[in-house]
Amino acid sequence: MTNEFTNNTSLCDILNIRYPIIMAPMFLISNANMLIEAINSGITGCVPAHNYRTDSQFRDAIKMIREKATGPIGVNLIVNKSNIKFKQQLKSCLELKIDYIITSLGSPEKTINACKPLGIKVFCDVIDVKYALKVQGLGCDAIIAVNKEAGGHAGPIPAKTLIPELVATCSIPIISAGGVSNGKQMKEMMDLGACGISMGSPFIATDEAEVSNAYKQAIVDYGAKDIVLTEKLSGSPCTVINTPYVQKVGTKRNFLETLLSKNKKLKKFIKMLTWYKGTKALERSAFSTTYETVWCAGPSIEGVKSIRPVKQVVSDLIIDFEA
Repeated sequence: MTNEFTNNTSLCDILNIRYPIIMAPMFLISNANMLIEAINSGITGCVPAHNYRTDSQFRDAIKMIREKATGPIGVNLIVNKSNIKFKQQLKSCLELKIDYIITSLGSPEKTINACKPLGIKVFCDVIDVKYALKVQGLGCDAIIAVNKEAGGHAGPIPAKTLIPELVATCSIPIISAGGVSNGKQMKEMMDLGACGISMGSPFIATDEAEVSNAYKQAIVDYGAKDIVLTEKLSGSPCTVINTPYVQKVGTKRNFLETLLSKNKKLKKFIKMLTWYKGTKALERSAFSTTYETVWCAGPSIEGVKSIRPVKQVVSDLIIDFEA
């Protein structure tokens, strides 16, 4: 372990890992084999509970990871009311004694209160100082600073502004999420005060990812300038690659969708319908070759030049960091 990674606020010390890197949870993409390789490479990985249709599939995946890798496993939970599986997902995480949970899109209070007695750490996605102070007050262990360069549901504030603001205001560790694909960028985030990083998009183009070869190659072929925000996937702005199909259908909700989403009685239904349709579109695009390609990714794909094993992505990152 290098000296850069050995201080008592480093993610290494928080999770007992060699390098302060989380393989970020990616909807539909993260899988057991990716986490196994990540953990065995000296980092940690986090998988969305939503990636498993049933509780037994989720439990089997965690069991498989623990049999083939020794290190901390993270699970991402959607904690708002739209997640009808939340209670069971949290229950399973507690029974399996997952090492840490990353909460997204809602209040983490129930999760924090349930995890504290068991020593399970809770990290919370935040996009600004106001919400960071709120989750800190609830007792979370670290903050995931989702910045403007993140993939998926990115925040509105650039990393170079958000991280120093959070470091100056909060008393718990800050983990930077977004905009990192090489060691130099990782060092920049840590120089700003982050205790580690959460990186996702570069891991899409790996041997262990089970998405289509076309999706992996798109991560290599496209760059930061090709990433756009769309409102058509989840009801909230989400980053995707600007493929010909995305250009054809546009990134804004149509007039009727916008009108209905403003109706108090229909707002929740429209958002759920948008999320369902968007999820199906992502699923078709991720695992099969289709003209209707909607590939989720962040600007960090700019640094991806080839499809590699997970362990090489980690190795290249650390070599560049230490150069």
